[in-house]
Amino acid sequence: MKSERANPTSDTESQPLSPEPPPDGGLTAWLQVFAGHLINAVTWGYATGFGVFQTHYEQTLGHSPSDISWIGGVQVFLLFFISTFSGRATDAGLARHSIFSGSVLLVVGTLTTSFATKYWQVFLAQGICVGIGLGLLWLPSVTLIATYFVRWRAVAVTLSAAGTGTGSIIFPIMVQYLTPKIGFGWSVRCMALVVLVFAIIFNLLFKTRLPPRQSGPFVELSAFKEAPYSLYCIGVLLLYWVVYFAFFYVQPYAQGRFGFSDRKSVDLIVIMNAVGMPVRPLLGYVSDRWVGPLNTLIPCTALSGICLYCWLAVSTPGELYGFVIAYGVFSAAAMSLFAATVPSLTDDLSKIGTRVGMIVSIMSFGPLTGPSVGGAIIQSQGDKYVGAFVWGGTVVIAAALFLAAARIAKTGFILKTKI
Repeated sequence: MKSERANPTSDTESQPLSPEPPPDGGLTAWLQVFAGHLINAVTWGYATGFGVFQTHYEQTLGHSPSDISWIGGVQVFLLFFISTFSGRATDAGLARHSIFSGSVLLVVGTLTTSFATKYWQVFLAQGICVGIGLGLLWLPSVTLIATYFVRWRAVAVTLSAAGTGTGSIIFPIMVQYLTPKIGFGWSVRCMALVVLVFAIIFNLLFKTRLPPRQSGPFVELSAFKEAPYSLYCIGVLLLYWVVYFAFFYVQPYAQGRFGFSDRKSVDLIVIMNAVGMPVRPLLGYVSDRWVGPLNTLIPCTALSGICLYCWLAVSTPGELYGFVIAYGVFSAAAMSLFAATVPSLTDDLSKIGTRVGMIVSIMSFGPLTGPSVGGAIIQSQGDKYVGAFVWGGTVVIAAALFLAAARIAKTGFILKTKI
């Protein structure tokens, strides 16, 4: 007994400690959800609102839409790719350090963006610096929330993910409506102030529950020997290759096809993000209570692909608004459920940070190239969008098929199985 006390970490290296089961509620747990909501607002809300920057930079920097989309693509790529390291840091007990470092980089990157006047300056500030900050911020909050809940895990994660809608409403509106009054630079500085206030709040609220896992690799290669996990990785990679295409290009599409003004076209981005806010927690509840997150994710992904095909049939502004609402609902559901699905494919919650980090690092190559591929297709067809719509819809439908294959590999051909 004495020797065990002298070396208290002897067992933790081979087996993670979990002093008590997840509380599945309580003030501390729900405060983590609120903190996660704010983190999603300044990470995914920031990233999905890039469409308003896309339009501004096309008008001021003198570069093609494909070139501009690389800024947003690199930003999301780094958000995902850095998550391999922030996920492992979370498992090792360094979640608070990661959150604080990401907050600093996000504020600094946003401020320097406000002073940038050339493409390379914007790329470094908003693409690289902000992207790294987002990657350090996002994953620790997702994995932390998962350790506080079991029965209500999908509800908690999707309530947190609804912060994407909060941020993607606040930031585009600030840029679009403040720029004519105080200029683009000061509008972005106002964004930096909002980010700073949110960061102070979630840094104060953030609290880890599980003890650190002292050993373990950044990459758990043995996970890829599991067919459900590997098929799931392919499915979400294909999904995230395309899912941001509409968020980046709906504004220039509306301006070129229907003559929308800057203010009217930015409303499309706001609507596309806003309609997803109530959907995320609702589907989280449905998946927790009856269906399971993977069973919910598959049809939402398929419906997102169908919506992209339907974009081909849009011929009036009213139909465009209908597409924006439908795609906003189904894409928000798909994006919010992927993180809640990983725990159902992972038996050891102490490895969840590493496994989610691995998945999002694989996914990162999707948004890195997807918007630019879409832009290149549009440019090659003389600013026509038909080819890009077909490409997007086909890829997302393929993503749904791989997710369905992952589900079959996990449960077999059993229809009524909650997963």
